Amino acid sequence: MKLAIAGATGLVGSKMLSVLSEEGVIIDELILAASERSIGKKVDFKDKTYKIVSMQTALDSKPDITLFSAGSTVSKEWVEKFADIGSFVIDNSSAFRMDKNVPLIVPEVNAEEINEKTKIIANPNCSTIQLVVPLKPLQHIYGIKRLVISTYQSVTGSGVAGISQMEDEREHKEPQLKAYPHRIDRNVIPHGGDFLPNDYTTEEMKLVHETRKILASSNMAITATVVRVPVTGGHSESVNVEFEREYDINEAKKLIGMMPGVVVMDFPMANLYPMPTMVENRNQVFVGRIRRDESVENGLNMWVVADNLRKGAATNAVQIVQYLVRKKLV
Repeated sequence: MKLAIAGATGLVGSKMLSVLSEEGVIIDELILAASERSIGKKVDFKDKTYKIVSMQTALDSKPDITLFSAGSTVSKEWVEKFADIGSFVIDNSSAFRMDKNVPLIVPEVNAEEINEKTKIIANPNCSTIQLVVPLKPLQHIYGIKRLVISTYQSVTGSGVAGISQMEDEREHKEPQLKAYPHRIDRNVIPHGGDFLPNDYTTEEMKLVHETRKILASSNMAITATVVRVPVTGGHSESVNVEFEREYDINEAKKLIGMMPGVVVMDFPMANLYPMPTMVENRNQVFVGRIRRDESVENGLNMWVVADNLRKGAATNAVQIVQYLVRKKLV
């Protein structure tokens, strides 16, 4: 298998290499591409050193699979070019997520949408990925009427700029890079992405539209609030679910725990529940604080945490690669 990574020097691109190595994905030829300023830089992978090449060079090599983690602008310019030469393209940007002809894939939830003709595959937003994994079995059994989501998102979701701003502020320095309009250290900012005419942000509306698409429920009522918090390690979400049918709380817990890729960490009397410090560098989605919402007839609350650079991006993409290999599509 010939595999290329576009954006190999970024935070997510680096994580992709780590996950590929850890998962033992067999790669016969690896091509690492990035922006013009990174061409010629060296990257180590499995005891070999690779030089970063241009996007055109990567395209000319005709990879079987291309992982894109270079931002929407680059994806819009290059993804279709790679697809046109027959490469399966797994794109981590928002460029194609809502395209009706492009599947939005979380392997545990809807991998069956991929076939030999699916040349462009969209990786969902990080906060959406961790949300839909525990929701899938609940939707299947009880039906979901309404979701209320509040996210507490790591600065790693803003890339190097987010980490740099927080670290500089902690050291009482003027930030060299600035991801946020306000101080993030010792603060929380109810603002993720750009504000839209409806006063929601782009990050909030991604949760609405992407969740509906992945769960194939265009009428599902969803509302979201995105908050940036001064942590690294992962995104956390408070999720309130209202079901269409009556449910049993113990059965619901079992359904969540049986879902592939989910770890239930729910022992509140022992102060055990998932937190970003626990899930960093782990590939699963962690769920705790599962309890009945006593304010509505068929409501449930849960707390969902995952490493946004791994399951929220790199791991999900690599799992799609593994699915393509397992189904002998490459």
